[in-house]
Amino acid sequence: MLIETEATPNPATVKFLPGRVVMGMGTRDFATPEEAEASPLADALFGLGDVTGVFFGGDFISVTIAPGAQWSDVKPDILSILLEHFSVNMPLFAPGSAGDIFVPEEEEFADDPEDAEIVSQIRELIDTRVRPAVANDGGDIVYRGFDKGTVYLRMQGACSGCPSSTATLKNGIEQLLKHYVPEVTEVRAV
Repeated sequence: MLIETEATPNPATVKFLPGRVVMGMGTRDFATPEEAEASPLADALFGLGDVTGVFFGGDFISVTIAPGAQWSDVKPDILSILLEHFSVNMPLFAPGSAGDIFVPEEEEFADDPEDAEIVSQIRELIDTRVRPAVANDGGDIVYRGFDKGTVYLRMQGACSGCPSSTATLKNGIEQLLKHYVPEVTEVRAV
């Protein structure tokens, strides 16, 4: 089995492509070792000590390392864990009941029902134009709300903490949304 790697715009994050589906639908972001306990794979990666974030995308895993850690030291161990996991088809998540699943509270803004058409346009643009492009860089962007012209988005995976994420947000996503949805005046990360 061959696992390809790709650099991302975030120098602390590398995208690993195992050549198979990772998450059939959706994504999952692990920002702490406690969150990673839900996944044997994420838990093993955090167990290396230098890993500070794991993100599961459709066909990739993005791994973020701590400041001061070197990819040349950590990458072989990550590849070893990924090879072992995927070569024996281990489960991505620990078995258990629905009661064992922990989904952290997300800050979400209550959308005004009068803005339903605007919100629908924003969500469609994010899902069809933004998220696929961001996934290519090892991350994801999730809609969190729309309030008085401002769109709130949460950045995940390689996008979270990326030095170029502000430029992507302001020069890319904000301009795209303003162009197609004139009611949008600003985009903010939450």
